[in-house]
Amino acid sequence: MELVTKLGSADVAHLVELLDEKQSIIATTVASAQSTSTSTVDSVDLELAWELARRVEASDVSNETVSRIERSFDYLAVAYSTSPPAALLPQLRTYLAYVNSLMDKRSTIAEKQRLIVAGGWLSLLAATCHIDLQHQHSATEYPRTAASLARHAEHAEIRAWCYETQAWRVLTDGDYPRAIELSRAAQHHAPRGSSAAIQAAAQEGRAHARLGDTRQTTQAISTVHQLVTPLPARDVEHHYHYDPHKVIAYTATTLAWAGDPAAESHAREIIERLRPATPTDPARWPRRIASAHLDLAMALTTTGRFDEACHTATQAIESGRIVPSNIWRVTEIIRRIDALDIPEADTLRDAYRGLVSLTR
Repeated sequence: MELVTKLGSADVAHLVELLDEKQSIIATTVASAQSTSTSTVDSVDLELAWELARRVEASDVSNETVSRIERSFDYLAVAYSTSPPAALLPQLRTYLAYVNSLMDKRSTIAEKQRLIVAGGWLSLLAATCHIDLQHQHSATEYPRTAASLARHAEHAEIRAWCYETQAWRVLTDGDYPRAIELSRAAQHHAPRGSSAAIQAAAQEGRAHARLGDTRQTTQAISTVHQLVTPLPARDVEHHYHYDPHKVIAYTATTLAWAGDPAAESHAREIIERLRPATPTDPARWPRRIASAHLDLAMALTTTGRFDEACHTATQAIESGRIVPSNIWRVTEIIRRIDALDIPEADTLRDAYRGLVSLTR
């Protein structure tokens, strides 16, 4: 206050002018700094957003590469019905190794998801081939790999198929109660109306048939028929796509295992439906036809027609389509005719010995 009183009015006016000028300069400087800061931050944010988008889209795994793997799996799943499992395994190993190598490559989130799913399907089919060949260790480990991939991908159908595949494995090993447990787990996880749900219900019915539970067997057959009714007919058999032809074959097998003579008509129907138009035409479902011959042979032993049963079982063996995991089915027929002294029985025994020798 003392300084102000010593200044004249002109001095005070000049001082006010200087202060106003300084405030204007400060305000301009602050505004400029704020503008520069906002512009810089906005630019950095844009660069971060663009970089994130670029990294998400950056990929050493193209969409076409994943699509080829998916198509290859479908090809192998179709080939399964006509090819020996030992012939499919080298191809499955090749594709699984390729999928494994791609897991470490840069890929989009969508591509990685599809790779995991493809790896799950390929592992599942490999497990099925190992079960057919009775490679016990691989038949146990591959479903675990497929199940792990299914969990990572949150893929309910593959997870259900893993349970179903294990149900089939223990069923062929004779552990029928465990087969029922696994079949029910598969049905629990399977999407409603899916092929996995149908096949799991079918496996449960087979296990009940082996245990002699007629009521549960009949109920399972009815359930499978209801689930299959809406499905379209298919020109080719894909192992993971249920089709109307399969339900007839399934019914024949289940009734034959239950000791029901009605199995005969179902087995004959599927054999007739799938029979090639001419002897020179290739069979489209050779493994299914061979299985139907075994079902028919079993049904014929139930009604005492042993000569035809022997002839029919021999046809199944000579088709070359009986895999090691199904030899026990032939063994059961052999036991039923073992005491018979008929030419057809001798022929069947010779064919059976040849079949068993191939698996040693």
